[in-house]
Amino acid sequence: MKLITAIVKPFKLDEVREAMQKAGVNGVTVTEVKGFGRQKGHTEIYRGAEYVVDFLPKTKIEAAVPEALVDAVIEAVTKAAHTGKIGDGKIFVSELEQVIRIRTGEAGEGAL
Repeated sequence: MKLITAIVKPFKLDEVREAMQKAGVNGVTVTEVKGFGRQKGHTEIYRGAEYVVDFLPKTKIEAAVPEALVDAVIEAVTKAAHTGKIGDGKIFVSELEQVIRIRTGEAGEGAL
């Protein structure tokens, strides 16, 4: 089992979620986050005062998936989140040792 974590632009959330569902993902966790990479942030003017926005709003999507779905989910997220502009995001894939469904006590892929 793998944990797929995708950091994407907030307005791409619905497209990414739908693409993940079509790829076979049963559930996701979504978190509003802030961060920066190569974008580095930008300067804004508010009420005449200029200030630097170091952290840009992003959306973090996490899904635990069986090993067999990893490539399909990565491809789905990549296509759905792509704009071709800097700041499209990243996908991280991590190993999951164990998953347990609290309600039933199921473990492993059955708990997904």
